[in-house]
Amino acid sequence: QVQLVESGGGLVQAGGSLRLSCVRSGSIFGISSMAWYRQAPGKQRELVATITSDSTNYGDSVKGRFTISSDNAKNTVTLQMSSLKPEDTAVYYCNVVGTDPTRVRHIFWGQGTQVTVSS
Repeated sequence: QVQLVESGGGLVQAGGSLRLSCVRSGSIFGISSMAWYRQAPGKQRELVATITSDSTNYGDSVKGRFTISSDNAKNTVTLQMSSLKPEDTAVYYCNVVGTDPTRVRHIFWGQGTQVTVSS
């Protein structure tokens, strides 16, 4: 059974930094992407950053401030967040997508970790 467990959230002042980690247990066949999403109160979940075997992409609001990376040996995907703003306050979710041999996509989510940025 696959589990994604996020950690590293917390309370930080504006301008500060946090590092989120997501550790995967269990096997996922054909991982095509890993990502971080976030959801603020009353808002839709939005994509923060994605990483594939050959590229990274970021939401416009976090470009230049956040960095996504992965360590396949440790089954970990990390989000380094710098120059944090109050509008970055949200629950951050780890996401992994895999495609099995029958070409069925499987999407996995972590339970989320709260990030709160005070002004």
